[in-house]
Amino acid sequence: MTHGNVHIGVDSGFAPLGPGYNVTYASTSGRAEKLAQAITLGSLFDRYAGTLWENGKHKYNVASFIHEIDGILPRVPFETFSQATFDDVVGVLRDRGNSNATINRKIAALSKLLRKALRMGDIHSLPEFKRQKERAGRIRFLEADEEDKLFAAIRARSESYYLLSVFLVDTGARLGEAIDLHWNDLNKDRATFWLTKSGRSRSVPLTARAVQAARVRDGRRRGPFNDIVQYKFRAVWNEAKEEVGLGSDDQVVPHILRHTCASRLVRGGVDIRRVQMWLGHQTLQMTMRYAHLATNDLDMCVPILERR
Repeated sequence: MTHGNVHIGVDSGFAPLGPGYNVTYASTSGRAEKLAQAITLGSLFDRYAGTLWENGKHKYNVASFIHEIDGILPRVPFETFSQATFDDVVGVLRDRGNSNATINRKIAALSKLLRKALRMGDIHSLPEFKRQKERAGRIRFLEADEEDKLFAAIRARSESYYLLSVFLVDTGARLGEAIDLHWNDLNKDRATFWLTKSGRSRSVPLTARAVQAARVRDGRRRGPFNDIVQYKFRAVWNEAKEEVGLGSDDQVVPHILRHTCASRLVRGGVDIRRVQMWLGHQTLQMTMRYAHLATNDLDMCVPILERR
C-alpha cells in the first residue's frame, strides 16, 4: 500500500503518515524480520551513544535532544530519513519557540547519530543537514571592577572556588576542562587541555596568577581542581553574584569568564587567529563574535574624518 512517499507492507499495522515521509517497509514475507530489527532514533541512541558521546552533561543534553526529535517523528521504524522529514523536524522545533542556535545544536546531535547509523548500514540515505542562520547576539563579559567584586564574594565563601575562577578567567578554559585538568597537563607555565568540546587538545601559556592558583591547590590526587563539583561551584557563584548586584543578569554564569578572557585578548590587540587558537574554536566564525571589540584598528580612521 502506498501513501505519498511512504510504502507500507500489507497488513503492517501502521497508520498512513502522509506525504514526505520516505519510510520503506518490507513486503509481508519479510515483514517479521524487518520489524524484529526496527530502527528508531531511540534504538540508535541506545546502540551508539556510548561510542559517540562521553558520559557527562553534554551526553545528557544530547539524550534530551534525541528524545525530543524522536517524539516529533512518526511513531514507526524507518530505513531512510528524507529531506522532507528533516524539514518537518526543523519546522516543529521552530514552532515550539526554539532559536536557530538551539535548533542547530539539536540537529547537530541528530546528524551525528544518523551519520553513524548510515556508516553501520542501519539506514540507507540521509538528507542535507542544513545549518540554520544564527544571529550574532550580544556577548557579555566582566569589566575589571565587576570581576574584583564577584571574585571577592566568591572568595569569602570558598578559597578553592576563588582560585578556580581566577584560573578560568586567565585561561579562557571551560569549567569542565579546568576541572578535568591533571597534574601532568601542567608544564611550568603552560596548561594542556585534552578533553575539550571540539575534541581537539590545545595548550595555552599561563599568567602568573593562574600558575599560582594551580600551585596553591597542589596535593590534590589527580589535578588542581578535580575535587570541585560543578553544581556546588555554580551554587556558590549564584550566591556571590546576587550579593554584588548581578543576580538579575542571566548572562553572568561561569561561562562568562571564557568570554571575558577572549574579550580582553581582542581589546588588547591580539589578532583573531591567535584568539581562535587560544580558545580552541573549530571555526574562525566562532571567534569573530569578538571581532567588534578590536576598535583600536579603526582609530587611524578618525583623523581622516575629523572636520576642520
